[in-house]
Amino acid sequence: MLIVTAVEAEAEAIRPGLHPDLFEVAAVGVGPAAAAAGTARLLAGGGHRAVLSAGIAGGFPGRAPVGGTVIGVRSIAADLGAETPDGFLPVEELGFGSSVITCDPDLVKALTASLPHAVTGDVLTLSTVTGTRETADRLAARFPGAAAEAMEGYGVASAAAGAGLPFAELRTVSNAVGPRDRSAWRMADAFAALRAAAPALIFS
Repeated sequence: MLIVTAVEAEAEAIRPGLHPDLFEVAAVGVGPAAAAAGTARLLAGGGHRAVLSAGIAGGFPGRAPVGGTVIGVRSIAADLGAETPDGFLPVEELGFGSSVITCDPDLVKALTASLPHAVTGDVLTLSTVTGTRETADRLAARFPGAAAEAMEGYGVASAAAGAGLPFAELRTVSNAVGPRDRSAWRMADAFAALRAAAPALIFS
C-alpha cells in the first residue's frame, strides 16, 4: 500500500510500525496539484496494490469531533467548478467531468472494522481551506455527508484512479471547520490519533 501525506510530520506519525516491504509512506506536498503529481510519480514505479491519502484535517462541527478520526467514503473536490451570480456550479454541471471520487468499498470496510470508533463520511478537498463561519455553513449545506475537509484527497484519488488502483482516505481532526483560530487547534491530539490509527492499516 502507498500511503500519501502532505507533509513529513504526518508521514513520520504513520511510518513507525509499518513494515517497509508492505507499506510505502511518502509526503508529496500540500494541495491537490502537488498531491496528484507526487502520487502519480510514486505509482509510476509500479508494485503498489492500493493507495491511501492520510493526514490532518478540519472536522465539520457536529459531524467529526476534534481529536477524532474520519474514514472517507468519497473524496470531493469542493471548489472545482465556477462561480456564477446565482451561486457555485460544480464541474459536473459545466460538463467537464466529476468532482467526486468514491473510495474503494473494500478498503472502507476494512478500515471501519479496524477503527470502529471512527466517523465515516465524505472528505472535501479544497485548495483554500475554510476560515469563516459563512463558508463553513455554505459547505455544510452543499455537502450534508461531509465529515472533514483537507487539501489533498481528491488529488491522490485522481492519481490512484489513473493507475487503476483502489483508493481510500483517512483523516484525523485538529480543528473545527469554521473561523480560523489557530489558538484552538489541537495538533497534538490529531497527531496522536494519526499514530494510533496506523496499526489499523495492517489488515488483509
